[in-house]
Amino acid sequence: MNSIIRLDVNEEYAYSEIVEAGGFVFLSFCVGNVGGTIEEQVHGALNDMENRLRKVNMSLRDVVKVDVLLKDAWNIPIMEKVFKERFDGVYPARKTIQTEFAHTGGPDGLHVQIDAIAYKNKE
Repeated sequence: MNSIIRLDVNEEYAYSEIVEAGGFVFLSFCVGNVGGTIEEQVHGALNDMENRLRKVNMSLRDVVKVDVLLKDAWNIPIMEKVFKERFDGVYPARKTIQTEFAHTGGPDGLHVQIDAIAYKNKE
């Protein structure tokens, strides 16, 4: 691939949800079930990720790296439980960061956001 493909460009907030470049696909701001439990939000973020990956004919099995942003790092065990269910032993490299979110959901809204890098096999 010699070009960079940007999909789902958000002009208002100046970012692309999906960028494909050099055999890699970069996903930003994967979220879902905002306002739900931590477990529901992790599932929602992974559902969002799966939906985006489908747009470029990929799946969670193609994800090689994730950055997980949590409002409370003590929820890492819940996130790991969901990852075990969803990635089924094919785990990406992972970094988990605790952060405060400035989101329309307020303090009881967004608690989980995931960014990802997936590898698109050229074979």
